[in-house]
Amino acid sequence: MTSRLFDEFFEEVVARRNIGYRLAERGERLSTDDLVEVVRHGPILEALVLDGPLDHRDIEARLDVSRATSHRFTRWLDEEGYLRRVAGGFELTGPGQVVAEEVLRLEYNVSAAHRLAPLLEHVCADHQEFVVEPFAEATVTVADPGDPFRPMRRILDLVADSTTLRGFNATAMVPPGVPEFYDRLFDANAELVGLPASIDTLAAAYPDRIDDLRDSGRLALYARDALPYGLLVLDDCVGIGGYDEDTGTLRVFVDSEDRTAREWAERAFEAYKSDSTPLDDRSTSPTELDLDTVG
Repeated sequence: MTSRLFDEFFEEVVARRNIGYRLAERGERLSTDDLVEVVRHGPILEALVLDGPLDHRDIEARLDVSRATSHRFTRWLDEEGYLRRVAGGFELTGPGQVVAEEVLRLEYNVSAAHRLAPLLEHVCADHQEFVVEPFAEATVTVADPGDPFRPMRRILDLVADSTTLRGFNATAMVPPGVPEFYDRLFDANAELVGLPASIDTLAAAYPDRIDDLRDSGRLALYARDALPYGLLVLDDCVGIGGYDEDTGTLRVFVDSEDRTAREWAERAFEAYKSDSTPLDDRSTSPTELDLDTVG
């Protein structure tokens, strides 16, 4: 069950993805030079939004700039209507505060894109339901030639104490031959969505245990013909796995305890599960998921 706050957040994300079209329709596109100037003044905007008002000496000391540069910065901000003089020096106007916050958000999200690059390389571009911002401060675990199993070990550490385990493509991230994961799975209350072949492989590897757990209501398995990445929803965190589609090798795992990340993950899981076929009813193939249901 997701919150109204998350609904509003996701609606804002979707709206921002169409903002270029809206700006073009209104004829209000800024030039590249104008945007560059805003970003160039990011440090003084940040100083003023966090600690203003500041005078020229404060600005020079905080930004480690000359007196001439400090005056040039404040003059430009004044001309743009982002700054005004007050008794303590200079403070941001209302528009200036908005611009300062957006420049900070831009830096935050660009930095997040760099941190999450190993995952984004493996998340299919057609699945636009993935939202970067809630995972901006997530833990990113990447495989490398010297340690190809780092992402899997991270998963094993996270599931060790979890009493619940939901997700999809779990067998693509951790194959059935890894007992640490599946022993934990069989001790937890679990729901898994997987590709038909993966679900069949899992059922064949642990037939008695799976039958007993499904009979007790502690394990539910679903099959779906296509899945975009790996997802785990645990007691204390959520995680996303990116894997090489040619080899099936887990290349990166990103996990977060952020509340919005959890709500996004829960919504994504429920959307894919609702469009999957329970293991007991495999006569009809699952259809492609309408990604709008995730938002």
